Amino acid sequence: MKNAGLAAVLSFFFAGLGQIYNGQIGKGILFIIIQAINVFLWSVFIGFITYPIFWIWGMVDAYKTANKINERGNQGVSTSTSSDNQ
Repeated sequence: MKNAGLAAVLSFFFAGLGQIYNGQIGKGILFIIIQAINVFLWSVFIGFITYPIFWIWGMVDAYKTANKINERGNQGVSTSTSSDNQ
């Protein structure tokens, strides 16, 4: 089980960490590289637009992916009810 809140918080503090926490290593590294490029783009002012957009997208993506991972993990789990035991 992945904690969706933790994934979002990790991405809040450093873009890509939430994806790495979710097991998406390549995606997390890509997010880190893109944010590094965005920092350099600040010198031409486009980074002031692209950095926050990508930062927010990273947090939302990490949260949603953690929830999807949890849903897939819960699909294989069946719960026993009293009618199953009869």
